[in-house]
Amino acid sequence: MDTYLARNDAPLNADEWNAIDNVVVDVAKRILVGRRFLSIFGPLGAGIQDLDYNTFRGMDGAAIGMLGEEETTPIRAEDRLHITIPLVYKDFVLYWRDIETSRRMGFPLDLGAAAAAASYCAYAEDDLIFNGGAELGFAGLMTVQGRTTIDARDWAEAGSAFEDVVAATQKLIENGFFGPFAVAVSPLRYSQMHRVYADSGVLEIEHVRAIATAGVFQTPVLKDYGMVFSVGPQNADIAISQDLVTAYLGPQNLNHPLRVLESLVLRVKRPGAICTFESGKKQKN
Repeated sequence: MDTYLARNDAPLNADEWNAIDNVVVDVAKRILVGRRFLSIFGPLGAGIQDLDYNTFRGMDGAAIGMLGEEETTPIRAEDRLHITIPLVYKDFVLYWRDIETSRRMGFPLDLGAAAAAASYCAYAEDDLIFNGGAELGFAGLMTVQGRTTIDARDWAEAGSAFEDVVAATQKLIENGFFGPFAVAVSPLRYSQMHRVYADSGVLEIEHVRAIATAGVFQTPVLKDYGMVFSVGPQNADIAISQDLVTAYLGPQNLNHPLRVLESLVLRVKRPGAICTFESGKKQKN
């Protein structure tokens, strides 16, 4: 394990560290949504603090010809962006008396605090991925400039969610962004899809899944509607320097503060691959 994590300085044995790592990873996996459909670039190493990447827009299609002499526009970067990779972290404390009790009595160490810290980090990661961080200059899937938008219908009306997803995917395809598609929405909008669609005898969400073959997801970081995304690393990915891990911060009043941390950033290379549902207006037919 890397020395900057100072794990060798902690009064924890290998089994206790394994238990912490398992809890942190298990909790994060249950919460994280962005990683379920976005490609991962890395991990690159905790020392990587910034990256360059290109964005591409306005590209025409491939050429077709017998001799390969037809003109075609090469794929070139429209912008070359430089980004600093932020840290996401949350601290927790293990008390020395709890550690001693666990060892003396043979009880498992209570790692509820580690699980809570992991859940906060997972929520913060998805919030960064979807909503960005305006104060730090980061755009998210829901806020990046150049994305496609449609005015959402009222999903309280049966069939509206399916119709909006169809409209969004059609718009993406017309713009040259093809499937597989992923859909991410707020918990409210996700629940509204769990009703029988028309006279099909099938839930509306199953009809949506037939179109969004990369998955239909809910996340609490989305407060209203959500988005459709054309999946692929050519469109967006998550660049990770340090994946989720726990570090030791040093003793404090005989107790032991630790930190769950990660370092990552969203890279949107083709913003047009995202179509967000904008509330407040009804989609025109």
